[in-house]
Amino acid sequence: MTNPLSAGQMVRGFLAGAFVAAAALVLPAAPASAIEIEGSGLTIAATPALASDYLFRGISQTRSRPALQGTLDIEHESGFYVGAFVSNVAFQGSNAAAELDGLVGYRTELAGIKFDIGAVYYGYPGSYTQGVPELSFFEGVLKASKEIDIVKLMGTFAISPNAFGRSGTGYYVEAGADIQLPFEFIGNLRVGYWNLERNNRFGTPDYVWYSVGVTRELFEGITLTAGWTGTDISKHNCIPTSASPRGQDICGGRFVATLSRAF
Repeated sequence: MTNPLSAGQMVRGFLAGAFVAAAALVLPAAPASAIEIEGSGLTIAATPALASDYLFRGISQTRSRPALQGTLDIEHESGFYVGAFVSNVAFQGSNAAAELDGLVGYRTELAGIKFDIGAVYYGYPGSYTQGVPELSFFEGVLKASKEIDIVKLMGTFAISPNAFGRSGTGYYVEAGADIQLPFEFIGNLRVGYWNLERNNRFGTPDYVWYSVGVTRELFEGITLTAGWTGTDISKHNCIPTSASPRGQDICGGRFVATLSRAF
């Protein structure tokens, strides 16, 4: 088990980095782009973000509170890549304070369709949840996308041998579209379905989630994404605990806004 000092150090490091990332959002600078390391074939992109709520597949990971986040992507010209994602989290009955994910995979294009084949490790450093000593889990992920005129179509399939909270095999599918709109807006549509083997361990039935929103660059590379997200989970079936026997208010529909900036 991770000792408390190490866990605390990781959380403090995360918070310091998150505040630096948030500050970077408001500092004036030229429009941002990924950095190419000359002679290495590597491209590095980093994206700090500030969100009004952190939703993962339609469910709040911060109990309806704001989130400071960061994404890092390092890709080789061959198509292989590694990446990371970090965010604060807050789960009822858990001391988890941060999520730190690792990503690895391969991107390619065939017949005009872009494919991304990879794996994700969702980690919660130093966390402990009553009755569930391990939250972290792996997923294998296949993504595909294709642009047709002003529309970009996307699809995702993911499988985990033991999903969040040791809830057994999990299958996830998602479809989406980004649509170019007037005045440089982009419309975002997403719908997903998560099937879980042991729903009593996860805390919800198998469910559908959806989101409808828009994205637009505001100024100096700062981008705003805003929209409505919801699920078909009733509050009664939303991860009930001894502290909230009638379910939690983290699965219901809500408006979410995110400011981000890619470097």
